[in-house]
Amino acid sequence: MSRGQGPTIRRRRLASELRRLREAADLTIDEVAEKLECSASKISRIETGHVGVTPRDARDMLELYGMTGDEREALVQLAREARKPGWWQAYKEVFTGTFVGLEADASSLRAFQALLVPGLLQTEPYARAVIRAMRPDADESDIQRRVTARTARQQLLTDPNPPEYWAVIDEAVLHRVVGGPEVMAHQAERLLTVAQLPHVTIQVVPFGAGAHPGMEGPFLILGFPEQADPDVVYVDSTSGGFFLELPPDVRRYILMFDHLRATALKPDDSVEVIAAAAERFSG
Repeated sequence: MSRGQGPTIRRRRLASELRRLREAADLTIDEVAEKLECSASKISRIETGHVGVTPRDARDMLELYGMTGDEREALVQLAREARKPGWWQAYKEVFTGTFVGLEADASSLRAFQALLVPGLLQTEPYARAVIRAMRPDADESDIQRRVTARTARQQLLTDPNPPEYWAVIDEAVLHRVVGGPEVMAHQAERLLTVAQLPHVTIQVVPFGAGAHPGMEGPFLILGFPEQADPDVVYVDSTSGGFFLELPPDVRRYILMFDHLRATALKPDDSVEVIAAAAERFSG
């Protein structure tokens, strides 16, 4: 698929444009809500991209903002396209929010993980062991559903037009025995295989590097092909994670990632460390 053409990024783009047009019309959210006879929270959630907007609501808002003709119809069409279901809708009980939709549209992904192999690089047995540990009350069918959903996400890396993927992991990831030695051996082999892909780079931050910026926690920087779609940072957490979109926040994480890349072993040296881990667990 073409990067940046999915429903989630279209909804985000429309939300940004609706907010810009409202501000240009010198209207507050409360004033728009009053004129359209709806709640202010609805307008706010539309503008932040938390909810979709129907073509009818988009047309009403655009008329209020003085937008007419072909420009208005183009944005109404964008509202229609933003409502089309993505593949992840089949796993809506697993995936919440807009994370997977944005990930699917990204042209670049820069990930850091200190404790676990990043989700896009996990083998099924490794993913199952992680999910079972993090959800001890889940039954086997729920665990399997989540493993299947994670595997579906991984098709992104073998897409005909894949994003550039750069992962930096702490060396601890290669020593934490998740699922047992056999699972770890296969997981290390999977990392070695994926690292050979031309659009994938994997680096390891060695223990000898000491303290580093990534100790704050895991994060993912999502970049998009269109200038109208600024970078987003997804910060992982036990409560499900959250997005950062303000330019100063995004710049801070980009700087952190640059420091991590500089601190980490070079890609070829990282592959050697991963290969050593594979041999250690296989032995």
